[in-house]
Amino acid sequence: MNEASAVPLAGRSHAMSLPVAISRISRRLREANEWLQEIDDVLAILGQALDCHRTIVFQLKPLPKSGFSQSIASYWVDLAVLKAAERPTLIREAILVDDPLLKRIGEEERQGKVFAGHTRNLEGFLRDDFEKNQIRSFLSVPIFAHGYLWGTLAVNDCVRERDWNDDEAAAVELVASAIGDSIQRSSSEQHVSEVFRTTMVQAALDGIVVIDESGGIIEFNPAAEAMFGWSKAELLGKNIARTLIPDEHRKGHTKGIRRYLEGGFPIMIGRRVETQAIDAKGASFPIELTISEVRAADRRLFVGSIRDLRERQRAEEEINRQRDRLHQNEKMAAMGSLLAGVSHELNNPLAVVVAQSTLLFEFAGDPQVKSRAEKVRAAAERCGRIVKSFLGMVRLHPAQHEETDLNQVIRSALEVTAYGARSTGVTVETDLAPSPLTVFVDADHITQVAANFLVNGQHALTAVSGERKLRVRTWRGAGVVGFSVEDTGPGIPAEIAQRIFEPYFTTKPVGVGTGIGLSISRSIVERHDGRIWFDDVEPRGVRFCVELPVAQAHADAVQTVAARTTAIARALIIDDEPDVASSLADILEMMGVKASILTRWSSVDDVLAGTMPDIIFSDLRMPEASGMTIYQQFRERSPLLARRFVIVTGDMLGAKGEIEALPLDQRPLVLEKPFSTLELRGVLALLGDRTGQ
Repeated sequence: MNEASAVPLAGRSHAMSLPVAISRISRRLREANEWLQEIDDVLAILGQALDCHRTIVFQLKPLPKSGFSQSIASYWVDLAVLKAAERPTLIREAILVDDPLLKRIGEEERQGKVFAGHTRNLEGFLRDDFEKNQIRSFLSVPIFAHGYLWGTLAVNDCVRERDWNDDEAAAVELVASAIGDSIQRSSSEQHVSEVFRTTMVQAALDGIVVIDESGGIIEFNPAAEAMFGWSKAELLGKNIARTLIPDEHRKGHTKGIRRYLEGGFPIMIGRRVETQAIDAKGASFPIELTISEVRAADRRLFVGSIRDLRERQRAEEEINRQRDRLHQNEKMAAMGSLLAGVSHELNNPLAVVVAQSTLLFEFAGDPQVKSRAEKVRAAAERCGRIVKSFLGMVRLHPAQHEETDLNQVIRSALEVTAYGARSTGVTVETDLAPSPLTVFVDADHITQVAANFLVNGQHALTAVSGERKLRVRTWRGAGVVGFSVEDTGPGIPAEIAQRIFEPYFTTKPVGVGTGIGLSISRSIVERHDGRIWFDDVEPRGVRFCVELPVAQAHADAVQTVAARTTAIARALIIDDEPDVASSLADILEMMGVKASILTRWSSVDDVLAGTMPDIIFSDLRMPEASGMTIYQQFRERSPLLARRFVIVTGDMLGAKGEIEALPLDQRPLVLEKPFSTLELRGVLALLGDRTGQ
């Protein structure tokens, strides 16, 4: 708008008559290419012809839910009466329909009715606004363009209360109609730009919020409505600091705006920054904010382009969780590889201890020596089981379902976690079913579930000053078998009870738990078609339970392997550990089998050139050749001896992949270290079944 629009075109004494003024206005608007080029002079001519003090063209835009927004397209004021400071604002404000009078006026304007009267007869918001603008009398006529209510033409008398006569009302109506016709013909760049700007703001995927120098919100697009949960009608005119900015940032925002308006450095202007905002419910959330400054006439506006970062933050958190899980899996895989080597190194000397203590027990005449030998053997076998259980829990491998006694699975978990219980003063009570509970499961995975329950129980009891007790129970039900681990700890608070099986949810201190134990446990149990749950225990504590389907028995009874009289008389032992080889040879000798030893592998031909063995035992891991390589050589050169081949290993999990890659009828027998005489007799019996001896 030009500054000239605020200055009379002629003095009051020279104002043209109303009919002449209307004729001139109509001609100028009709002949003008663009109505905006003439509107300032049109308003001045009309204002002086009516002997009033302010004429304004308002543009109205409906809000999405209720009411409409009002902006000033152009205005004229009589500076002889009104001061420059009393010009109407150019900044858009929300006009809400909550006020009954405003609602009625809006409906009448849509019907083309004139709104005229004295300010003293008004009430509510409208009276306050008119008095603020020194309006005594008013006349407002709707402007229609393109078939809808485009805006209004308002005439104000700021000195006296006047009753507008019919000629005056008709004159204003004619001017409003001429303005509407001119708007419809307009193709100005400014008009197109306004349409384009409005469309872009409304269609933007980012939230657009525009404020004035005081922080009042004057634009709030649909994307911002969806993001913040406020409607445009609710926020227009409200201060942004009190609606969208969190408490902790409000002071800094207010000081920053004030400093910049006073000539300070634009810290935030033109930069992309990440900060926090609050929604309609008061919840804080992350945003990416870019602020630009624009000029509208003599006012400075700030346009904020806002991107909601909640989805990105959730995606980043999920990526971090997956990275943590991958890191955990990599650690477990590395630990599995480490323990595979450790188990091999441990199981070799354990095999010697078990074998030698067995021989000592068999041949000692002193009862005390026999008793001590049996204790040594039992301890060594227990060490072997613990190593095997650890390896099974950390070694990543596909599920291997097989018939297993659930009682034995629980015993393995108890052995693995026994030290932790003892070191923290936790008493463990067991109540295991008296008969085997046969299930078709991956024993290592179910052991992991039970061990996780036991470890969680130990952690829960660390802060308990009274009784520290774990109760472990197994049972048989209708078509199911189950186990439970119960503690006397503080229990699980009701507010987190529904979340404890969620991935990465943990109440433990940093460094104590990963938050994946119970989630993985649930996943394992569900993959076995079982169910997992927990119950509160009175007066305190919690009980975790698992039920699994009973296995369809492939055998009706558990058979004890007895020593058989077979035709096995000679054995060949291939092992780079002389102590392990000689211990195995000693036990075989005790069973009546003569054994020869090779500590370095040469070839199948060398074996065939000598005395033919009835059975071959080969260690899996050796420097010159692996046991599987030697087995394949025998399959190629001597299929008969290949059927009598036994792999001896302290890392059965590591050997499984290689062995199970072969067809079932081509797999060698396996003897796990450390081995007992019963297990060795079992291998000899299986060989007899295989060869018919």
